Amino acid sequence: MPKLTYSDVFIGGELVAADSSEELVLTSPVTEEEIGRVPSASTTDVDRAVAAAKQAFHGEWRGTTLDDRLAIIRRLRDLIVENREELSVAITRQMGCPITQSRAIQTDNTLRAIDAYLDFVPDYPFRTLRRSSTANALVTREPVGVVAAVSPWNMPLAINVQKLLPAVIAGCTMVLKPSPETPVDAFMLAELLVQAGLPAGVFNVVPAERDTSAYLVGHPDVDKVTFTGSPAAGRAIAARCGEDLRRVTLELGGKSAAILLPDADLDQAVEAMRMGSFRNSGQVCSLKTRVLVHRDQHDEVVERMVGLVESMPVGDPIDEATQIGPMVSRRQRDVVEGYIAAGSQEGARLVVGGGRPRGLDRGYFVEPTIFTGATPDMRIVREEIFGPVVSVLAYEDEDEAVAMANNSAYGLNGSVFTADLDHGLAVAGRLQTGTVELNGSGSGYYAPMGGVKTSGLGRENGPEGLDAYLELKSVGLSVAAAERLAGSVDTHTYR
Repeated sequence: MPKLTYSDVFIGGELVAADSSEELVLTSPVTEEEIGRVPSASTTDVDRAVAAAKQAFHGEWRGTTLDDRLAIIRRLRDLIVENREELSVAITRQMGCPITQSRAIQTDNTLRAIDAYLDFVPDYPFRTLRRSSTANALVTREPVGVVAAVSPWNMPLAINVQKLLPAVIAGCTMVLKPSPETPVDAFMLAELLVQAGLPAGVFNVVPAERDTSAYLVGHPDVDKVTFTGSPAAGRAIAARCGEDLRRVTLELGGKSAAILLPDADLDQAVEAMRMGSFRNSGQVCSLKTRVLVHRDQHDEVVERMVGLVESMPVGDPIDEATQIGPMVSRRQRDVVEGYIAAGSQEGARLVVGGGRPRGLDRGYFVEPTIFTGATPDMRIVREEIFGPVVSVLAYEDEDEAVAMANNSAYGLNGSVFTADLDHGLAVAGRLQTGTVELNGSGSGYYAPMGGVKTSGLGRENGPEGLDAYLELKSVGLSVAAAERLAGSVDTHTYR
């Protein structure tokens, strides 16, 4: 059983006493009882962590090579494999993700992200020579500096590592502020990084509430901020970073649509919604919570969706059979139940779910829920619910389906289901989203992930995710100097 209580913060490569005596209490979303405690970092703790990161950046870490840094990441991968079950159980106990999904979409996806970076980084253009008849330049990409990372509770390990990988590989240092609901795996990650040989100060962990988080993202010695969370918090962070022209990457959520075209394989499309709409009990920003179907197929799809929901056991997330666990907290359950009530009050038809599961008297459980008859102006269609609630909406023709999908303040993800590949790609090209899944296929960790509109700024994953942690520098060269370098770096020759 993983340790869920830590008495210290992680600064400068070790656990050290926090400045404040305040603590964050961890509550089981299953039993509603206390399961652990960690320090609540103060602004003084943040100052210490940023100072440690800054010292490491300008010290030992600055002298490491790319090979040195990749070797640390390889060792980290091996350690995650060795500790896979303990990490997965820690995630499930903290936030209620079904254990099978904690293994598959939390811990194993973390390994896939590592594998992708280890694969493409050796070919990344850290240094390129650009030659022309008028000038020659060596273009370099150098680490941006100290990174403040603020991560959410829904995919804690995966997102923490998603931010760590490009930062460490680029040569940056990091101060991580994990969510108060899920700080334990951040400490576990820090301990594994020490074992992997990461120098002191490169990675620091300061769990805290919102005020301390705001202090961190505005710290004068932070060079870049990466944040995953709500649009409201993202706007505040962007505004604060804008004041200092601080680099920022934001991944802020979505209200994604799945378009089932008339020629789609309905068995395959509806089954894809098991994970595409309901994984992690509906607490994932890229889930397809609007399912758009042709009017002639509406009733059939609704019937199939009801059957899907009824096939998904709700219960204790540590049980291997469970597919829907609790919401992370009482507050989140209240939010989801508020949206369900609003859907009914605004005139949508509740066809399955909508309440608390029978026999589960404790825990923050909500039944997986399907609405029909919703309209674009309803809150359940416009706003991100972050729970197991899906609306099935009918369209008359393809143009209306695309317009409905794009009628959102968000633009993170979407799906198109069709038997015609070329047609599917054409429809995907019309969707205003950062990612489109064709027939339920994800894009993986070699491709960029991020959104348009209020879904965020910038991209994570793939070479584009590494770009955000590097600064470009151009060094002008004489013809003779360019000739000397031409054989040792990638060279591009222009007119």
